[in-house]
Amino acid sequence: MKFSVVTPLWQDRPAAENMEVAVNADRLGYPELWIGEMATFDAFALATAVGGHTRQIALSIGPLAVSVRTPVTMAMGIASVAALTGRQVALALGASSTVVVEQWHGRPRSRTASHLDETAQIVRGLLAGDKVDFSGELASCRGYRLRLDAVSSPLTVAAFGPAAVRVAARRAERMLLNMVTPGSLARLRAELAAAATAAGRPTPQVAVWLSCAVDPAPEAIQQLLRAMVGYLAAPGYAEMFIEAGFSDLVRLARSRPHPGELLAAMPDELVAAVGLVGTETAIASRLEQYRAAGADEICLVPATAGDPAGARTLEAMARYLAGG
Repeated sequence: MKFSVVTPLWQDRPAAENMEVAVNADRLGYPELWIGEMATFDAFALATAVGGHTRQIALSIGPLAVSVRTPVTMAMGIASVAALTGRQVALALGASSTVVVEQWHGRPRSRTASHLDETAQIVRGLLAGDKVDFSGELASCRGYRLRLDAVSSPLTVAAFGPAAVRVAARRAERMLLNMVTPGSLARLRAELAAAATAAGRPTPQVAVWLSCAVDPAPEAIQQLLRAMVGYLAAPGYAEMFIEAGFSDLVRLARSRPHPGELLAAMPDELVAAVGLVGTETAIASRLEQYRAAGADEICLVPATAGDPAGARTLEAMARYLAGG
């Protein structure tokens, strides 16, 4: 099982801290850094800056919203980062959320699985250096070829719902899951394998983003809980949390209370249900559950409240991995 690090993009912390997380991950020997995008840095700009401040860590950029960026801008961005940094660079595609796509960017968000599928086909050709002519219902590209060197790297699709899982099975080398229990991971892995078999392809690797905090301070627990508020009533996630024993909390979330009221009702135990939180012994045990459920890669999203840039957590996990 591989381990990588995610720039956490915590909204309650200075944006510049993400660069410190990247430097720590590289210094400690983690092989890969995920660079997503929320409300602060442009992902390609941050990735290029990371390449200039680190020595060797590979860069996976995304998941990038297919309803926001065109396939050409994604391919140009990936090729630009690869050319400017000399690093191995990979792309992850995702659907993002209605808030990000429709409210922030003013773009329509519909038929996201079809949009993922069409975008994946286009960017694969572009990154291979091909001249692409593809006219889809939601994504298209006619006559463009990268002027920079082709980028040979695996394509990742972020998924959770059945349709997106099928897209990952058909189009990706890696499927990304975010914040899932081992039980949900096992089911999604089985769905992926079945869909890949139906598509006549090998089963893609499965990577899982998990919040991580070793011996967390109280403020770290609060940071992780705040990040979960929006998931408790979300389709699919709500059912997962009910299965994990938090049915009363999901019922409250579905009543649409003030976010502060919901946060106050969230127990500390919730973060450990979908993350690596606690003592090193507890985390080691939890990792084995994710391994048994089918994770090929664990992507550590370090808590940084009370642990600036996640230094202590990343160091502890690096020691554990070196010993294991």
